Amino acid sequence: MDIKEKIGLRLKELRKLKGLSQEKFAFECDLDRTYIASIEQGKRNVSMANIEKISKAFGLSIYEFFNSELFLK
Repeated sequence: MDIKEKIGLRLKELRKLKGLSQEKFAFECDLDRTYIASIEQGKRNVSMANIEKISKAFGLSIYEFFNSELFLK
């Protein structure tokens, strides 16, 4: 699994834990819903600026976003 897929899985995991739709989450982090969907599918090479937006929307630091078993494999 490559890093894009890992980031997508982590995003989806956190979003579902919060009980948010892609549309609602995209609104909260000021990104397009189709962009969120393509990240979750592992199709996007996400910039650090957007990782920061995503992390903030979850109320997490970037460190906390990446603090997952997914990134240890």
